[in-house]
Amino acid sequence: MKLYIRNMACESCKVLVKEELEKIGAHPLKVELGEADVKEKLSEKKQEQFGVAIKKAGLELVKSKEGVLADQIKALIAEYIENNSRIKTNLSDYLSKKLNYDYAYLSSYFSAMQANTIEQYTIALKIEKVKEMLVLEDLTLTQIADRLNYSSVSHISTQFKKVTGLPASHFKKLRSIRRKSIQDL
Repeated sequence: MKLYIRNMACESCKVLVKEELEKIGAHPLKVELGEADVKEKLSEKKQEQFGVAIKKAGLELVKSKEGVLADQIKALIAEYIENNSRIKTNLSDYLSKKLNYDYAYLSSYFSAMQANTIEQYTIALKIEKVKEMLVLEDLTLTQIADRLNYSSVSHISTQFKKVTGLPASHFKKLRSIRRKSIQDL
């Protein structure tokens, strides 16, 4: 049986889902971002128990794959940004290949579900990564631009200021500004 789970965005979500399935006596065969395959068909009662358990962690059991497609897109964008130096294709091709949908469909679906474009989401996520690198890793903007494959320091600086309203150098001084979680983007 395949279960679809909304808001899965990281490895710890996969671990939690696996553990909660085992607690209700299910046998998970495979747990991926947005979905889990279990050996047996779960009763409505067990599905409800599982749904309640994962809700505590901000996850939600949904009935169809389309209900989690936007979350899968978000997770793949995060994966793409994290591994962009090893991925030798552009984001649109990457998403299409991983999800087996035409990019035009993914783009319009994402925009309809999120009231945001894939590009806008990607930029917001990249800027959150820039914040993390500025504050936690104490990297320069030149080093960050290189790691995140920005075309120039000027490009990253302009994007950073447009999204945050602050120059990157000023942000670095204001360490009290909190980063946003992926789910809040």
